[in-house]
Amino acid sequence: MSTVSPSRSTSFDVYQVITDQVVTMLDQGVAPWRSPILGRSSAGYPKNLNTGKAYRGINTFLLGFTAYAKGYESSYWLTFNQVKERGGNVKKGEKSSMVVFWKQYETKDRQTGEDVKLPVLRYYNVFNALAQCDGIEVPDKATYTPTDFVPLDAAAAIVAGYAGGPVVHHGGASAYWRSSTDEVQIPEPSRFATGEEYYSTLFHELAHSTGHSSRLDRKLDTAPNAFGSLDYGKEELIAEMTAAFLSGHCEIAPMTLANQAAYLAGWIKTIKQDKKLIVSSAGAAQRAADWILGQRGTSGE
Repeated sequence: MSTVSPSRSTSFDVYQVITDQVVTMLDQGVAPWRSPILGRSSAGYPKNLNTGKAYRGINTFLLGFTAYAKGYESSYWLTFNQVKERGGNVKKGEKSSMVVFWKQYETKDRQTGEDVKLPVLRYYNVFNALAQCDGIEVPDKATYTPTDFVPLDAAAAIVAGYAGGPVVHHGGASAYWRSSTDEVQIPEPSRFATGEEYYSTLFHELAHSTGHSSRLDRKLDTAPNAFGSLDYGKEELIAEMTAAFLSGHCEIAPMTLANQAAYLAGWIKTIKQDKKLIVSSAGAAQRAADWILGQRGTSGE
């Protein structure tokens, strides 16, 4: 592949070539998408690590949804004191989740004077034993062999050159941009199958950050879209197309494009298999890529 300089005179050609390649792959059919993050798993039925008992009632939904939304891999939870008793620590800045239960309160009936028991709703706080704590071993911890990560200079330069971008934190098993704090969370590079896939994933999350109200203002922090909605799906298309464009700029596109097309295919099914949306979203993705590359104000609407 010839070297492509990230200048305005060539950027449109890069964007068009990548768009055409993606559309062609979608027309021909793509293999199922696979996560580039090694050893990734999803939390199962929420349980207390000390007792081994599953949480019941509304707690199943409270903890299950929290694990899903935040990408927690372990189904085990502990209270703050239980973490300490096991010799572990709650990570700095982690927020607890609420568990509620009914407790029988003994009192006397005001009219008859007889002893009675009244149900009183109580709660306590728990932390995910793997994601939110240090020094705690869990039975369902995912295993993987870390890769020998080698930074790619061109890709690293794009990340470093994103002026005014979000803070990037490494750790955990999920990659996401948090709109409320304007921060990107991504696993350690050694947890990705290849360096190319690490940067492609990071590009995707940085692409979402361009939708912040302080940047291209796609209303992601002021009016977030519901998961699974058409607008949510379109934002995913924009982010993955942006990642594909940036991958093209640093010449890692051939190694990542097939999986990117597979990811996009999944979202196209969600939004009624409208493959034309790839092309319409490419304009927004071009503006996002230009913003990250520092070519702001050069893309037309």
